[in-house]
Amino acid sequence: MARIKGGLNAKKKHNRILKLAKGYRGARSNQYRVAKQSVMRALTSSYAGRKQNKRQFRQLWIARINAAARMNGLSYSKFMFGLKNAGIDMNRKMLAEMAVNDAAGFTSLAEIAKSNLK
Repeated sequence: MARIKGGLNAKKKHNRILKLAKGYRGARSNQYRVAKQSVMRALTSSYAGRKQNKRQFRQLWIARINAAARMNGLSYSKFMFGLKNAGIDMNRKMLAEMAVNDAAGFTSLAEIAKSNLK
């Protein structure tokens, strides 16, 4: 039986990596060996970046809620504790959205939180 050469498969593999490296600068986008290293690093960084994204957004939401709560005479922790005691189960993303776009609604929540502090 005749031997099959692996040229087509190698070409496919190289093109897949080079396609991922499109837009990279210099040899990183043209040479397979350099592109492969860059793509491997980029993929690991993107995985870590997706985790960091979640952390950073939560941090941002908490900062916004804290700023709005302090405008209403409460600290972040007391505000959240008051809401918990009142039985209001609202996530930080929505609370931050209210803090930025619906000040009146947030003020009413702050009043409820104040009244439910023990």
